[in-house]
Amino acid sequence: MPTVEVSDLKDGDFLLDVREDDEWQAGHAEGALHIPISDFVARYGELTEAAPQDGRVHVICRSGGRSAQVAMYLAQQGVDAVNVEGGMQVWAAAGRPVVTDEGQPGFVL
Repeated sequence: MPTVEVSDLKDGDFLLDVREDDEWQAGHAEGALHIPISDFVARYGELTEAAPQDGRVHVICRSGGRSAQVAMYLAQQGVDAVNVEGGMQVWAAAGRPVVTDEGQPGFVL
């Protein structure tokens, strides 16, 4: 499974967060698309509408396990998808912003 480090991500890279609703509400990367892994197959069309046509989908969860599963599924569908190594825990530890839906500082649950 292809992976990227949090430090490899640039502003504007497409980020798919597959954590559950309570995790998302506690804090997430600004601009990420949220589709929980538990709803992913049913809501797959939301990803295909939002993702850049010829771009890469960076999949993230709390620590990298769930996102690896989704990235593997996407790759099987022909999508250029990679897992973000270490997930939101590494994202926050690297000092990248974590926000709530209201734009306030958030945290990784």
